Amino acid sequence: MSTEGDGTVQDPINREPDPETLVKSFLTPSQARDTAEFKAYDRNHGPIQHIDASKHRVTVRSDSTAESRAVPKPVDLKLSVDDLHSRFRQHTVTCALQCAGNRRHEMRSRLKEVSGIDWGDGAVMNAEWTGPLLRDVLIAAGVVEKNESHEGLHVQLECNATEVQEDDWYGGSIPLAVAMDPEREVVLALKMNGEPLSDRHGAPVRAITPGIVGARSVKWLDTIVVSLSESQNHYQQHDYKVLPPEATSPEKAEELGLWQKGVVPPMLDNDINSVVAVPGEDGAELHRDSGGRVRIAGYAIPKGKDGPVVNVCVSIDRGGAWHDAKILTDGDEYTTQLANTGKAGAEGEDDGASKLRDNKFSWVLWEVSITCEPAEDVSIWSKATDRGGNTQSEIEGSWNLRGVGYNAVEGRRGIKIV
Repeated sequence: MSTEGDGTVQDPINREPDPETLVKSFLTPSQARDTAEFKAYDRNHGPIQHIDASKHRVTVRSDSTAESRAVPKPVDLKLSVDDLHSRFRQHTVTCALQCAGNRRHEMRSRLKEVSGIDWGDGAVMNAEWTGPLLRDVLIAAGVVEKNESHEGLHVQLECNATEVQEDDWYGGSIPLAVAMDPEREVVLALKMNGEPLSDRHGAPVRAITPGIVGARSVKWLDTIVVSLSESQNHYQQHDYKVLPPEATSPEKAEELGLWQKGVVPPMLDNDINSVVAVPGEDGAELHRDSGGRVRIAGYAIPKGKDGPVVNVCVSIDRGGAWHDAKILTDGDEYTTQLANTGKAGAEGEDDGASKLRDNKFSWVLWEVSITCEPAEDVSIWSKATDRGGNTQSEIEGSWNLRGVGYNAVEGRRGIKIV
């Protein structure tokens, strides 16, 4: 079944909210509660799918290359959506899901032309995802739990429900060691923010790979394969890779042999990043309050599993002075489980607020008020640091052909302060 507005293989649905709207909610709702307005970004390579959950099955298997200490006998398991609900402990992870091309417009406009959708700063969402852990499903299917046996194996994640732009199906993969790591909290999500997944977000089941670029969080998941090889899908082998600067065109990348196995690794972990969302675009005006202060706000994402973000600092004079931003931990109307526990935390802090602060895969929302004089052509820089010690370092960022993984410190240019 399909409906108008689902997109097509040739023209899929890809959209993002404006950044100022995005940072109004700690948890990003799929849609506004009082209107039908979409609040979370959409990234698709083909049409949105509408799948009958009662008939859907997820096949878990191994291929012949996977036989090892980790997979002592062939894996072959079929699970219904009800099985995923009833046979496994349900786990909730809060994580930021980010398109690898988030901030591509900045790279394109500030450095040079790139290949890809002209994403601004809103190709990211922060949500609670609930479902069984992938590791629990793999163990039930026969994968050995011991860590030392996972080296060199991969978990391929597939959606075979529809043709996509560059292939007959969509897929990606992650190392088996990542899938089996309890600290990575990879889930087969059945719910988003406490509600059943919507079709546009991958119902009835999707993979959620916390701390990893969104391309690996496969929607409408129907097949899981343990293998010695990465996914052979186009989007694992020929896209979502940070190519070196000498790859100035797809043809040049081919000539240099960059698509050959092992030459350029597929993107996996998100890099440390922060985004200035208020003001929401280059050239905007910022109005000082009665005390001569301007308010600047945004979000920040940790690197991989090294979160949470513990510090964000902001400069409006090209790094001459840095101002520590306040990291917000109070939640909001869309915060479902984390901020409403009703338990007391350390030092009198609400336990929900403590969890918001400590979640290692979540974004943080931040804001800062800076006293300043009226000025023109101001650049606003923001720089995040996570618990693992990762800090943004490049002021303008570096260029790559696909415009992925952009995390420049300079957030906004040409701002007028009045």
